[in-house]
Amino acid sequence: MSNIIIILLGTSMLYVFAASRIEAYVKILALQGTLLFLLVVVDIKEINWLNIAFLIVETLIIKTIVIPYFLLKVIRKNEIGREIEPYISQFYSVLIASAIFMFGFVAAFWAAKTNAGIKPLYFGISIVLIVASLFLIVNRKRIITHILCYMMLENGIFLLSLSVANEMPMLVNIGVLLDLFVGIFLFVIFFNKIQEMYDGNHIDVLTELKD
Repeated sequence: MSNIIIILLGTSMLYVFAASRIEAYVKILALQGTLLFLLVVVDIKEINWLNIAFLIVETLIIKTIVIPYFLLKVIRKNEIGREIEPYISQFYSVLIASAIFMFGFVAAFWAAKTNAGIKPLYFGISIVLIVASLFLIVNRKRIITHILCYMMLENGIFLLSLSVANEMPMLVNIGVLLDLFVGIFLFVIFFNKIQEMYDGNHIDVLTELKD
């Protein structure tokens, strides 16, 4: 069951590469949060109930409901429909996504051979999420897309932590969640200020900023 969830997580990134509507990105973000929640429920068995409860709140409540809802309100308030033309065309982006996916499986195969206590499939797909999110941040122009891809990058880091150990200390969980909230908060403030000052919401307007 956990392997199917992991594969679905990786496949969700392929959909992001093919999609152009910003709201579709938010739905994928919520889907990833749901899949991480299911993964926590199915796979984590050896940690105390308080830590499990925190992980469930972090994945189901925060990642699946609160942050996607918050970002969806920002998108609809600013009437953002589609991603503008990326630096690399969608066709070549999908090809790059396929290459990243293959690299993830190579990383999983390497992890399986090392016998270092790493869960191979978790490790491989977490690498896919991290690298694919970084590529999307570089390739896409809308600021709101960068925020969403930052969230997907954080999901990859969360999965990477699950790949190396079944136990995530509560302090680490709180630190990750706090970093996530601060990052999203600052991004949205920055986005709204840019929207107020300039008639545009993509990163090209940043070239107009002066000291």
